[in-house]
Amino acid sequence: MTPPRTQQIPVVVLAGFLGSGKTTLLNHLLRNRAGTRIGVIVNDFGSIEIDAMTVAGQVGSTVSLGNGCLCCAVDASELDTFLETLTRPSARLDVIVIEASGLAEPQELVRMLLASENPHILYGGLVEVVDAAEFDATRERHPEIDRHLAVADLVVLNKTDRVGEAEQERLRERVAELSGPAAVIAAVHGRIDPELLFDPALRPDGEEKIRQLTFEDLLREEAGHAHEDHLHAAYESVDFTSDTPMDPRRFIAFLDSRPEGLYRIKGFADFGAGDRDNRYALHAVGRFLRFVPQPWARGEQRLTQLVMIGAGIDAGALRDGLAACRAEPAENPDPARASADTPDAERSMWGVLRYVQQEPDPEDVPVDVQEAAAEA
Repeated sequence: MTPPRTQQIPVVVLAGFLGSGKTTLLNHLLRNRAGTRIGVIVNDFGSIEIDAMTVAGQVGSTVSLGNGCLCCAVDASELDTFLETLTRPSARLDVIVIEASGLAEPQELVRMLLASENPHILYGGLVEVVDAAEFDATRERHPEIDRHLAVADLVVLNKTDRVGEAEQERLRERVAELSGPAAVIAAVHGRIDPELLFDPALRPDGEEKIRQLTFEDLLREEAGHAHEDHLHAAYESVDFTSDTPMDPRRFIAFLDSRPEGLYRIKGFADFGAGDRDNRYALHAVGRFLRFVPQPWARGEQRLTQLVMIGAGIDAGALRDGLAACRAEPAENPDPARASADTPDAERSMWGVLRYVQQEPDPEDVPVDVQEAAAEA
């Protein structure tokens, strides 16, 4: 099985009605990027804070934000063109954020991204920002917000400092009803941990003219800051490691029924006899799931290592669920005594292959696996 040859950049869609605070959240990400180079796609530059430079917002323009990040002003018809520009290796970007306002309906942007033939991008989730203080009034003016919430992967209940605790809880419950399995987190001034949306790409200080403070630096410098006010208090992160291979069927069943509030899953899975040549990089955000096979390095310890991120999740139940996905000894024969290429081992991988990002060369896949993938 041939792994993808190109590095894929996650593309996050940031949506929310006027006044919800999505631009404030976007500026927060740019200020707290921890070395990550961010590509931003907006309708105009006017709302983006750019230090030491003034930019006239012209559709069809691209500017440097002066910190390794880039910003494009586009309309919906130009989206593919600018995605092509931002994903060029020379741009050296780690993540792209699209501010959906005025570009298109959020679900249409998601469809465009999922249907894109650009091999350099990977869907990074739909984030819907909601104004807690104006939520009921916004629903009256814009009933389509219910539709937006229904397809969101993460909902940021913003401006929670403007409502009381009882009202905040009522809003959280109502938003959770409308958004289904999406994670719902509270925020003030759009301050969420960037690691909810993307992994920091820390680089040596010499790669940038001026080193910006990381998220961790900022927290350390805020003396007397209560723990419950820290950004990471809004969500939970759960780790899972196993030196026993995962049973592909049980693992897919676990992923297909992942609980509400579980926003991201990332890491690597070892499927043992199912594919002894590759480990499988896992990328899940909201309802989206993708595997990418990668060859094991010579002498590399074969582990399943996962990180799960969400809000209101049960860490113990998640670990127990994953532990139950481990292959039994009989399902994980000693490679010195049994062949990894048994028909049953191949069939067990069919569910995983449905989510493989790039189709392998047909000559590299057994005929019965090809037929099963076609039927799926």
